Amino acid sequence: MGLKDKIKNSEIIKKYVHWLLVPKNQARPRLWVKWFVNPFYHKKGRGSTICRRTRMDVLPWSPFELGANSTIEDFSTINNGVGAVRIGNRTRIGLGNTIIGPVTIGDDVRLAQNIVLSGLNHNYEDVSLPIHAQGVSTATIIVEEETWIGANSVIVAGVTIGKHCIIAGGSVVTKDIPAYSVAVGNPARVVKTYNHDTGEWERTAKKNLVAV
Repeated sequence: MGLKDKIKNSEIIKKYVHWLLVPKNQARPRLWVKWFVNPFYHKKGRGSTICRRTRMDVLPWSPFELGANSTIEDFSTINNGVGAVRIGNRTRIGLGNTIIGPVTIGDDVRLAQNIVLSGLNHNYEDVSLPIHAQGVSTATIIVEEETWIGANSVIVAGVTIGKHCIIAGGSVVTKDIPAYSVAVGNPARVVKTYNHDTGEWERTAKKNLVAV
């Protein structure tokens, strides 16, 4: 049995290791993890930038990857505590974004300001326990390449947004959005799609407005 398996199979050891990495009741790693562990474990591409006021709640038990020439702007929060966060090349994460893994963001994506992408949901089924004591479930969010997401949007767990999509500001995306679509609203609905035959963006018929 390897060291990782021994830690996972012992509640006492697991709690102790967790305490070594993260202060009690916090998500932010201890400074020694930030300085001496994460730089060797996580991947940061050439020419990429994580601005100084970004909160990096990243730990060594899940991957974090930032592609080449990508930027995470100030006041954003990145958390890989329950799932990997992977960001592609030439992608910009705007001011004040919150990204909680598992989340995969492709190349050449633009996220505006104050967007939330959370691949995490809190379990709530057992009414004899407080919600925070029931653990979490996860489902990966995927944002494919060349997509632009407007300010104050929310992307919920398990959603895939296809290539070259536009998500209007303030949208709440609860279902998959097909590639080459414009989606708006709460819940987000597709209002335009790109017609490769005509080379134009065309309005979607009302009966097809809801995202698939």
